[in-house]
Order: sequence, then C-alpha cells, then structure tokens
Amino acid sequence: MGIAHFDQAPVREVQAGHIRGRWTLVGDAAGCVRVGVRRIELPAGGWSTPAHEHGRAEEIFYILAGRGLSWVDGRTAEVGAGDCIVYPAHGGAHTLHALEPLDVLAFGPRPHDESLGFPRLGLSLVGRRAVPSVDGQIGGAPIQFHREAELGPPELGDAPGPRPPTIVNLADVEPHTVKRVRVGRTRRNLGRAAGSLTTGLQHVEVMPGRESSPLHCHSLEEEIFVVLAGEGWLVLDDREQTPVRPGSVVARPAATGVAHLFRAGPAGLTYLAYGTREPGDICYYPRSNKLSFRGVGVIARLERLDYWDGED
Repeated sequence: MGIAHFDQAPVREVQAGHIRGRWTLVGDAAGCVRVGVRRIELPAGGWSTPAHEHGRAEEIFYILAGRGLSWVDGRTAEVGAGDCIVYPAHGGAHTLHALEPLDVLAFGPRPHDESLGFPRLGLSLVGRRAVPSVDGQIGGAPIQFHREAELGPPELGDAPGPRPPTIVNLADVEPHTVKRVRVGRTRRNLGRAAGSLTTGLQHVEVMPGRESSPLHCHSLEEEIFVVLAGEGWLVLDDREQTPVRPGSVVARPAATGVAHLFRAGPAGLTYLAYGTREPGDICYYPRSNKLSFRGVGVIARLERLDYWDGED
C-alpha cells in the first residue's frame, strides 16, 4: 500500500551529549525506496545531528512547529514554523539547534555507494582507498553522534545572522491555483523558492471535494506525501481509496505502474509533496492515455498495443 502514520512508525530516541531528539522513521514505515523522510522532534537546547556535509545528497527540511537555529559552517539563522530549508550538496556542514521544542520533517535521497567492509581486518574500501572502520553504532546511536558529543556543541555566536536564500517561509512563496472540472488546488513550490536542484518540495492545498491532480504514475520519480491538515483519500488506479488524515505519510515509488491522486474531504486537504527531479522521467495519465516526457517537455497520446501486436 505504501502508507503509514506518525503514530504507527518506529521511533528512535537519540541521546548523545548535546545531540538529543526523537526520530520517527515515517519514510521507512511507508515503504520509501530511493528517498526518505524522518520526523525529528528536538527538546529546547537540543541539536539534531553532528554538523555534516553531503557530497551528493540534497536535503530539504520543513519546520512543523517551534523555533530554532539553522547552523551552516558556523553561521546561524533563525527558523520557525512554516520554514523550508534546503541544504544543497557541498553546501557546507550543517545541523539544527532548538531554541524551544522543535518539530521538523527531514526529506532526502538515499544514495547507496558501495563500500566494502573487512570486519576481521578493521578496514573498509571506499572507492580505491582503504580506511580504518569500526562498528557504526554505540549504544544504539551512530558513532558520529558520540564523537560529536565528545567535542561539545558548535559555537553559536552572539546573535543569528540574516537568513540566506536557502531558507523561505510558506507565507512568502507565491501560490499557484488551478481550478478545473475535477482538480482544484493551490500549490506553493517551496523547494524551488529555496534553491533546490535535484529534489523538490511543494505545499499543496486541495479544495473541498476536489482532486489534487490528474491520475498519474511516474517511471523514474519517487514521491512522498505528508498530510498536514484536513482529511481525504488516497486514490490508486481509480479503484482503491484509502483514508488519509494529519500525520499520514504516503510513499509512491517509481515504476509501480499504479497511478495515484488525492481527493479532499469536505474540509479540504493540505499536504507536503516531496519528490526527485529526473530528466528522463515519463509520466503516464491513464484517464486520458497521455505520456509526458519530462526531459524534452513533450506530452503525447500514443496508441496502446499488445506486446505481440505485429510480431506474427
């Protein structure tokens, strides 16, 4: 099915010095494959992770509630409810600090780079380099959390600086509304506004009783949906309908061949839509028998044939 809820997903409590928080593994519970989402709840004064920088992965955070600081290479900026933060690859070491209890959704891809381990030798091969390796967990937390705890919290400086362009608030992003016979929605493209390149995050409000989009499925792009408010249904292939509510998380991996959309209930439906941006993606619309070729910007209607048509 590919659906879970905040209240039903596995939880990991992290306590390593100044790094303290409650991680809800909602993406894992929903069945995400090449991307993921985690809910991170930080107590006042807590830090989310060791300061870290990704070589390939672009991360997008959305603040559900609370107030804190985004820390990047020693520079801080205040963040709060409704803020979207993009941490680009090679964009500097980053982490979050809670000034008051902070509730955050962290979205990102899951690249799987091969690293060959030799446990008897205490070595790992990373590319062509042999490096010492140790058990990645100590007391249930990743080893880097404990090493960071030994160093103590990063310096915060005297006061937060100006907000960089990689942080935007929902209220400041231009809405785009569509009203069609079936579809009625307002989207705000948070990811684009904050400078995301390889992934995206949109805030979507579906009008009462209307649909979020045409029924569709992707060949390469994987999507995650997190319901923020209202109620409605996840619709699969125009047949299966599953109720969704605040806290529902829906994973739609690529290449399932199963088309999806959301239908809002009487009070409307609000959700976040996260996904990858794949230039070679093909999106199929079964109601209209259309194909959208993303990389070349072409939408066409093709004749549907049997596999053996014309072969005999």
